[in-house]
Amino acid sequence: MRFSGLKRQAAAAAIGFVLAAPVVFAPVMFAPVMMGPALAQDLFAPRLYINDRAITEYEVQQRALFLQALRAPGNPQDEALKALIEDRLRQTEAERLDITLTEKDLTDGLAEFAGRANLTTEQFVAELAKAGIAPETFRDFVSAGLLWRQVVRARFLGQVPISEADVDRALEATARPKALQVLASELVIPAPAGQEAAAMAQAQDLSDSLSGEAAFAAAARQYSAAPTAGAGGKLDWLPLSNLPAAIGQKILALDAGEVSDPVSVPGAVVLFLLRDVAEDTAAEPISVSVEWVELLVPDDAAEIARIRAAADDCDMLQAEAGGQTDRVTLTRAGLGEVPGDVALELAKLDPNETSVALTRGGLRRMLMLCGREAVQDPAPTRAQVRDQVINQKLEGLAEGYLEELRAAAIIREP
Repeated sequence: MRFSGLKRQAAAAAIGFVLAAPVVFAPVMFAPVMMGPALAQDLFAPRLYINDRAITEYEVQQRALFLQALRAPGNPQDEALKALIEDRLRQTEAERLDITLTEKDLTDGLAEFAGRANLTTEQFVAELAKAGIAPETFRDFVSAGLLWRQVVRARFLGQVPISEADVDRALEATARPKALQVLASELVIPAPAGQEAAAMAQAQDLSDSLSGEAAFAAAARQYSAAPTAGAGGKLDWLPLSNLPAAIGQKILALDAGEVSDPVSVPGAVVLFLLRDVAEDTAAEPISVSVEWVELLVPDDAAEIARIRAAADDCDMLQAEAGGQTDRVTLTRAGLGEVPGDVALELAKLDPNETSVALTRGGLRRMLMLCGREAVQDPAPTRAQVRDQVINQKLEGLAEGYLEELRAAAIIREP
């Protein structure tokens, strides 16, 4: 089995592990890390202290490899250090609250994470080993996320008001036919690494102050980084089934002319305005799986135009990589497992159409939709919907909680 067999299935999900945006597995290969005695000694030296808890250089390098394997957005080194700082804050708070994991908690968590790639824990660890990633790196990542889930629930669960009306509304939104079409507008605010809080604050201010389509269109022209900015953020009709469930539910909960709360996706924060809904009450609820190709291309309009003209389907687009496997990936996944930024772009595409709205490391991410497949969805139980509503409310509280811990922490170099 090759590491690419993981097929970029979704790995960590918000409340499930670290209350963060989902990341996905990618078909990338890494050579095992080889080092001499002196380098090994340097790697195990402290890189930072977080409230007197050390983060070693070895941990940073291992987490960077792990994030690369999961195809997490951003610079792997920067994101690794940021994630490890957050892990130390979570672990310290868990100790303060006397919260611990049982061995069964951790075993179940590891199995759940690996199961998202359709692998057992042992198979997943074996695949990571091929990429030079130690089992402890995987174990520490999952452990910190599970501890944080318990910490957040211990602090906020009794403070999160969940009424039967909340559950009824969520059930109604879940049960409404996914064949609905929505006419919406978008406003995309970039959130580069280290600027996520500022982007969220700006988005929240706009969400609170904007009212009506004209005001939203003017703000989109001024602030949005999406290609739709010049058109006031207007999107064409979109089948609701094309959108990630979290985004679709937020849009459906709006009245015409109303602006959504901010929606975090990798590298950005998005606002939506609902313009209209086309109902089909006879349609059955469905979920969707999608297949797409992502090709990294130069940020050059002429080259992008050439590739678009030359590649009429996904096979042809993959051929444009010229055998450079690090530039191209083919992914098939359930819509709920697709990163929010990618899912939003794919929602706008018909098969064999492309988008170059996203970037990575100075390159354009050319996405081509290969196809969609509708899958019958089992109806959720009331208890499942209640948990979803609770998790959605806890997610927002958890972000603020972590920021409080970060602000109070003493972070220093050796």
